[in-house]
Amino acid sequence: MHYLWERDELVHHWNNNEFQEVHDWLNVRWAQIVKTSEAGDKDPDARFLQGMAFAALALYFIQNANQDGARLLLDDALMVLPQYSPSHLGIMVEPVLETLHTLRPTIALLGANDVYPYQHLDFHKLVLVTP
Repeated sequence: MHYLWERDELVHHWNNNEFQEVHDWLNVRWAQIVKTSEAGDKDPDARFLQGMAFAALALYFIQNANQDGARLLLDDALMVLPQYSPSHLGIMVEPVLETLHTLRPTIALLGANDVYPYQHLDFHKLVLVTP
């Protein structure tokens, strides 16, 4: 099934470090797929959006000193997203995976409520596939 969503809003939120908004955007579209697909939450597109939501929420948790939640969701995203590489639904997956792989070792060393030790959260920008 192909979905024609305006993804500029998603890119804007991701690239501006607004990961709660990214999660919300993804969740609305995930729910739409689950409702309309015979496969429900097993639909590959729904599963992809869920993996992206895991990644967004992990980044949000890192920013907000919830490192236990960040570790859990980083691992969940890293289990789901590789099967959609290099891209899915017009979104480049590799930059997202690179961000998660880069952050994972640092997050593994932090206590549950530790503040992320670097001034800025380094993450790759969200990139769309150009036709």
